[in-house]
Amino acid sequence: MRAKKKQRTITDGLKILDRLYFRTPARQRALQKARLNAEIAQEIYALRTKAGLSQAQLAKLVATTASVICRLEDADYSGHSLSMLQRISAALNQRLEVRFVPITGTGRRKVPA
Repeated sequence: MRAKKKQRTITDGLKILDRLYFRTPARQRALQKARLNAEIAQEIYALRTKAGLSQAQLAKLVATTASVICRLEDADYSGHSLSMLQRISAALNQRLEVRFVPITGTGRRKVPA
């Protein structure tokens, strides 16, 4: 008879959440979208504050309102447009880059060339 393998107890909260909540592809996509929105918001905030600008000052430079800049800096906002990101990057003397990065660990098949 084979001896049963002893299961290790997981104590890391993030690993537990990952196992319980993010098992389905739909939930994994939702998490990736939330992460991307949060990263964009944080980057806009960091660049603006590094430039020493208020939200109103940046808004004036990109011909919008301070409330729009406030929304763009909100991690829960998901309406980032490429044209607005380009306007912000130009106003902050930055170059905007968009990259496609392979998805790992999702079991997706590769598309033939």
